[in-house]
Amino acid sequence: MDLDTLQKMGEGRFPGLLGLRFIEAAPECVKAEMTVRKEHCTVPDVLHGGAAMSIADTLGAIATFLNLPPGAGTTTLESKTNFLRAAPIGSKVIAECTPIHRGKSTMVWQTRLTSEGGALIAIVTQTQMVLQGPGK
Repeated sequence: MDLDTLQKMGEGRFPGLLGLRFIEAAPECVKAEMTVRKEHCTVPDVLHGGAAMSIADTLGAIATFLNLPPGAGTTTLESKTNFLRAAPIGSKVIAECTPIHRGKSTMVWQTRLTSEGGALIAIVTQTQMVLQGPGK
């Protein structure tokens, strides 16, 4: 899927609300960046954990979508996050999602959220269920 199409799909939906900008989208890796805004923050103006998890969930779902057979769908089955450092308001978060397992019924993805300088903010591991056939 080309980046322009992916970006347009997010407009008016949650990825657009987050302000995600997709910079890579391939079956082996999905990458996006986001500038931390006040709406993404908790007190004291650092990225809210739920916002970090939302970034990763979005990338994991897209990565799974890029690996699905025709007619299949996906939904998140499980997600686990380790928070390692804060991302202050105004900073840029870069998220990179890569596969751990790409199976027929589940896929497992790891998303690393880092600062522009490469400091690790969070690691998210999520499992996506592959929904087969009509009615999914």
